[in-house]
Amino acid sequence: MDLKQIFKTNNPIIGVVHLLPLPTSPRWGGNLKAVISRAEQEATALAAGGVDGIIVENFFDAPFAKEGVDPAIVSAMTVIVDRLKNMVMLPIGINILRNDSHSAMAVAACVEAEFIRVNVLTGVMATDQGLIEGQAHQLLRYRRELGATVGILADVLVKHARPLGTPNLTTAVQDTIERGLADGVILSGWATGSPPNLEDLELASAAAGDTPVFIGSGANWENITRLMQAADGVIVASSLKRKGKITETIDPLRVTQFVEAARDTVKEKEQQKSVSSVKLAK
Repeated sequence: MDLKQIFKTNNPIIGVVHLLPLPTSPRWGGNLKAVISRAEQEATALAAGGVDGIIVENFFDAPFAKEGVDPAIVSAMTVIVDRLKNMVMLPIGINILRNDSHSAMAVAACVEAEFIRVNVLTGVMATDQGLIEGQAHQLLRYRRELGATVGILADVLVKHARPLGTPNLTTAVQDTIERGLADGVILSGWATGSPPNLEDLELASAAAGDTPVFIGSGANWENITRLMQAADGVIVASSLKRKGKITETIDPLRVTQFVEAARDTVKEKEQQKSVSSVKLAK
C-alpha cells in the first residue's frame, strides 16, 4: 500500500468518525439528518485539526451483526460517506462493524473511498457476536469484480476477540499479508481505548516487512511518542473526543494536540535514520 500516494505522507494519522445509530440498529433514533449533521461536524473538526485521513464507522450500531448488515445501514453509510467526500479533501475509509467487509467494499467502490478496515480478514476469532471467520478469498475476488482499487487495512488479532487456537503474532501478521493479501495491518489492544504494547508493535512491524503497520486503538497525545516509534501510522478515536469520552463529539483542540505530538515523533524518527545513515556511510 503506497501511503504516500494515498495520504501524502508515509506516516498517516487517521481520525475516526463514529456514526450515531443508523436505521434498523437497536438505538436508531429515526432522524438520519441528525446522523449526517454530526458526521459532518466531526469530519470537519478532524480535517481542521490536521489529520491525514478519516475512517467512518457505524460504531453506535452496537450490538453488531456478525457479518452482513441490513441494507438500510449500507444505504445510509453510502449517503453519509458521499457527503463527507464532498466536504473534506482527505482520503476516506469505511468500516462496517462487526465484519461486513463485502458491504464496505461495495460502498467504497461506489463513492470512490480510498480504503476499508476489516476486523477479521483471515483466521477465526471468537467474539461477542459469535465465531467470525475471515473471508479474504471472497473479498479480494469481489474487489476485482468491481474493478476497484480500494485498499484493505486488516486487523491482526482484533480487539474484543480471541483467536480460535493460539497463533503466534508474527505468523498472524504474515498470514494476513501473504495469504489474506492485506494492503496494511492494524494492531490494537484488547478493547476500545486500549493501546497495543510497544513490543507487539515491534514484532508486527518486523513481520510485516514493507507492508505498513497501523496502531488501531488506545493512542493518545501522551503515548503516541512511544508507540509511533514502531508503527507506520495510527487510527485514533477516543482520545480526540471531548473529555476523552467515547460518546462525546470530536474536540478540535485535542485533534491538534495529538497531531502535533505524532508528527514530532515522526520527525525524530527521520532524524535518527539520517544520523544512522551518516554513521554507516563513514
